[in-house]
Amino acid sequence: MLSETEDLTAAFLVVFLVLSCLLEMYFSYVHDRHLYEKRDTWNNVYLMGLAFFINLGTKAVTLFILDCCYQFRLFHIHNVWVYWILLVLIQDLLYWCLHTSGHYVRFFWAMHVTHHSSTLFNLTTGFRSTVFEPLYRVFFYLPLAFMGFSALDIILAYLITQLYGNMVHTQTVKKLHPILEYILVTPSHHRVHHASNVVYLDKNMGMILIIWDRMFGTFQEELPEEEIVYGLTHQPEDTGPVNIVFHEFRALVADVKRAPGLKNKFRYMFYPPGWSHDGSTQIASVMQQELREARQITNER
Repeated sequence: MLSETEDLTAAFLVVFLVLSCLLEMYFSYVHDRHLYEKRDTWNNVYLMGLAFFINLGTKAVTLFILDCCYQFRLFHIHNVWVYWILLVLIQDLLYWCLHTSGHYVRFFWAMHVTHHSSTLFNLTTGFRSTVFEPLYRVFFYLPLAFMGFSALDIILAYLITQLYGNMVHTQTVKKLHPILEYILVTPSHHRVHHASNVVYLDKNMGMILIIWDRMFGTFQEELPEEEIVYGLTHQPEDTGPVNIVFHEFRALVADVKRAPGLKNKFRYMFYPPGWSHDGSTQIASVMQQELREARQITNER
């Protein structure tokens, strides 16, 4: 019964997202917003397809791992309301950890970068999946199984939260009520997350709640004076179906090869994107600090 519920939820998610995308496409066309471009949209669909098949191929292993951990659960939550509220809240926190690792560990960034590689931002950008995430996502959710949440419930909750996470990939919704902006991840917050502006890099990692970012120092509001530029700080010239998935892996391998010593080779893999042994490139936090200092000097003049 739960498996059928999961399948129905997934089907509803797909239908709802497709209809939402068509509606936004129509809005873009009527208002001449140019939010969509044919090749970009097809790339988004292609990447979603790859992620779908990898998800499908790893589903049995994911269920097996989660179910094995569930056998050693530490708690039994009998109240259904408490059970589902805690499941969604804790999963959202663990997703923040998963997502943050994709921005602060270059090996994971090499996989996550595909999601940020579009210079457009619309509902289909949510389809531009981190293709290989299903191979390691389960390990971030193991605490849920040990806490007493069943494997099928964890996956079902993930599907539901994914629906919300996809819907914030839009420019058609401006800022919401201040209370909602303070608690939830909103389209405004997620526009910041997809920006390549230095001030916006590696911010707003949450899926549903923005409070994690406020708590852990990764929150950044959308600024009226800082117009968002979508995409990567260094866009790949080749956006073909192979390079769009593997371009950062190739760059990572090249950096590892040129790195002097084993320690630096590991640093290239596990330090944040932008780290270099010779200082030729910088991580986002260093660039942001330099930007703040430069603006402070300018304001003092």
